[in-house]
Amino acid sequence: MDDLTLARALHVLALVHWIGGVFFVTAVVLPAVRRLAQAEKRAATFEEIEGRFAPQAKLSVTLAGLTGFYMTWKLDAWVRFAEASYWWMHAMVAIWAIFTVVLFVAEPLFLHDWFRARAARDPDGTFRFVQRAHAVLLTASLITIAGALAGAHGWYLL
Repeated sequence: MDDLTLARALHVLALVHWIGGVFFVTAVVLPAVRRLAQAEKRAATFEEIEGRFAPQAKLSVTLAGLTGFYMTWKLDAWVRFAEASYWWMHAMVAIWAIFTVVLFVAEPLFLHDWFRARAARDPDGTFRFVQRAHAVLLTASLITIAGALAGAHGWYLL
């Protein structure tokens, strides 16, 4: 196994863990927490569950970024960013950047405090917003993964 094959395997494993976790939170955890009878317990329950996944997600997002940039460097694929037919390259970087900012900057600096304060005022509205935000990010991630897989096998939409 060469270094490029190892990087690709690690990249895919990181994505399975990361986006699979986003899918689980979006499709299972958030709907279950939203149904809790006691609205005041929703935020604490969600943060307890999310708090266990966040360090794992940080590791997966970091690994996906490192392996993605390594493969781009190793393949000297920078020119793909100048071609519209490789739209998924831009999308991968954008999705990675959004999650990196959320996990490493926004959550530690202000997102947890904002979430707790808003959930205390309006638990239903807060969880609807969080559910929608997760759904948008999940949808964009799945479209990006599908585009990257199709593009990697020669199917270009543009």
